[in-house]
Amino acid sequence: MNHTELEQKLHWEKVFTEEPDLYGTESSAPAQNATEVFQKENVMRILELGGGQGRDTLYFAQQGFSVNVLDYAFSGINSIREQANALGLSAQVSATLHDVRMPLPFEDFFFDACYSHMLYCMALTVTELLCLSN
Repeated sequence: MNHTELEQKLHWEKVFTEEPDLYGTESSAPAQNATEVFQKENVMRILELGGGQGRDTLYFAQQGFSVNVLDYAFSGINSIREQANALGLSAQVSATLHDVRMPLPFEDFFFDACYSHMLYCMALTVTELLCLSN
């Protein structure tokens, strides 16, 4: 991990720890819109990239989807797990600490859909984004 990557990781750990509801607790408009599409397409299993503090993750689970969420901030993953447990959604939510610049830890075609609200706005290079998207 280079210096910039380490700074980013430390930044998000600090943000998620100090401001647990930074982005709010309600689902985002993109998650609500995605839910409509997912329901029409009979999606059951979602991969969420960069789940942050879990507001969209939990919303998807509450809508009946199975969600595997990845984030590289342990504090975010821990928060998602705790919230899922408190809401009785642990069976629908699997939260994994993972840096998306590394190969994804799943078999091809394991998911019905992939969702990300803000990950593609993060400090990733064009090459990293292309690798993630292929």
